Amino acid sequence: MRKPIFTNSLTRRDLLAAFLGLPLALSGCVRPKPGNSFGGAIVGPSEAFGHRLREGPPTPAADQWRERPVIIVGGGVAGLGAAWRLRRADFHDFELLELEDTAGGTSRGGTGPVVPYPWGAHYIPAPLKDNRLLVALLDEMGILEGVDDDGHPVVAEQYLCRDPQERVFHRGRWHEGLYLHSGASEEDKLQLAKYLKEVARWVAWRDGRGRRAFTLPVASCSDDAEVTSLDKLSMAQWLDQHGLTSPRLRWLINYECRDDYGATSDQVSAWAALLYACSRVRKPGAETQPYITWPEGNGRVVAHLHERTKEQTRLGWAVADLIPTEREGKPGVDAVAIDAAGRHVIGIRAEQAIFAAPRFVSRYVIRPYREQPPAHVAEFQYGAWMVANLHLKDRPAATRGFPLCWDNVLYDSPSLGYVVATHQRGIDRGPTVFTYYYPMCDADPRDARARLLSLDWQACADIALTDLERAHADIRPLVERLDVMRWGHAMIRPRPSFLWGGARAEAVKPYRGIHFANADLSGVGLFEEAFYHGVRAAEEVLTARGIPFDAMT
Repeated sequence: MRKPIFTNSLTRRDLLAAFLGLPLALSGCVRPKPGNSFGGAIVGPSEAFGHRLREGPPTPAADQWRERPVIIVGGGVAGLGAAWRLRRADFHDFELLELEDTAGGTSRGGTGPVVPYPWGAHYIPAPLKDNRLLVALLDEMGILEGVDDDGHPVVAEQYLCRDPQERVFHRGRWHEGLYLHSGASEEDKLQLAKYLKEVARWVAWRDGRGRRAFTLPVASCSDDAEVTSLDKLSMAQWLDQHGLTSPRLRWLINYECRDDYGATSDQVSAWAALLYACSRVRKPGAETQPYITWPEGNGRVVAHLHERTKEQTRLGWAVADLIPTEREGKPGVDAVAIDAAGRHVIGIRAEQAIFAAPRFVSRYVIRPYREQPPAHVAEFQYGAWMVANLHLKDRPAATRGFPLCWDNVLYDSPSLGYVVATHQRGIDRGPTVFTYYYPMCDADPRDARARLLSLDWQACADIALTDLERAHADIRPLVERLDVMRWGHAMIRPRPSFLWGGARAEAVKPYRGIHFANADLSGVGLFEEAFYHGVRAAEEVLTARGIPFDAMT
């Protein structure tokens, strides 16, 4: 039975109870508030336009067709990565079409009078030396300063997340780090040590070909049965099997699953959760790789990629129909695109297409898929997120405990807390932007999407501010503007048995001149995976066209 969609008829208390929990809704925090003194809006992505595409594609006029050897569908990180790779091979005769007026997908950033800020992904772990593709990109951006004694890239200090990095709010006080050491029992400490020992074991593990169990990109991970069998369990089941019952440890791991995957530890594959823990550690006992970040988060990398590919990019155009064809005995792809206003329709006759949109979209855009979608497409499920950017005229008053950090987490909240856009620039006083993240972790992702898209701006703003008032009672009058992004299909959900169940392997195969590229093909919604698949698909196209290149994937 499906849950009801939320409507404006809900009381404020009902709304806050549903999104923030009954105890908070019954507390004094839900006293009626005066009218907001600030403005704001719900900003992209174009959910309504995306839904219109499902109603059937338009038809271009006969004189509105043109030829282009290669087209790229979608301007997220995968699409930009594909365009970047084609240009590096000195192939420029392609066109990238993106529905939104801003490239980058969930890695895009925003700009404001004080500082830029993220709208989604906001960091990249410093890559290990084996991730040659990401190393090449960061080197091109001027982020790296050579290599260390072990051959791993050295990130310039100004791009590493500035201290203090993380804190967690618990029982009226901020604590350093994300694991709640304060008040931990001896049993809690023993279980944390046991978990870290198990992580170290997997970091050290190698298969018969010398491959790590967990690394990035996922394509480089071992496919040995000892490792892939972990995908059959949820992370919660894996913890149970290892007798790891400490509430503090389980909270931390559940937080990590929500943070990276938008789902809880009982919804996430143990393989995916251990990927989070192990892939960012270079050797057993080492610290997790440091984070590379900017005020606008991964929007900085998007801007770099877009700058290098903007000559071939058309923003505000959505591909509504992809039609595999055959011309003179050779495969081809016809594309029908419509502008965001819905007034203009064009057709493009191409030889190859790179489909860089999420895989679920293919069943609405690729004509044969609309008629008979492959079984593997239904296996791809996506979580929904709400992201709010709060523009503050000043910082909230200091609260007890550890000072303001880059990442600020509320222990008792279903949200992930917020990151501070001015932190990386060393601006510790005055106006700032808090970026608040709320993953919708419903058991059925369709329910999550319905709940999210039923919220208007006022409801989103009230959820974010009421949640943050747990730690910052004075935050509401400090807000000058609050904008909201509702990501209905924010990222792939790596649920048990999906990552190694066969659907990914089928989904990555080209189909009649169409090559696929998106982070969801790895089963985890990480920047590294989106970029990898964009480059991989571009190299498939280069191969099909007989263009020589040095492989980067």
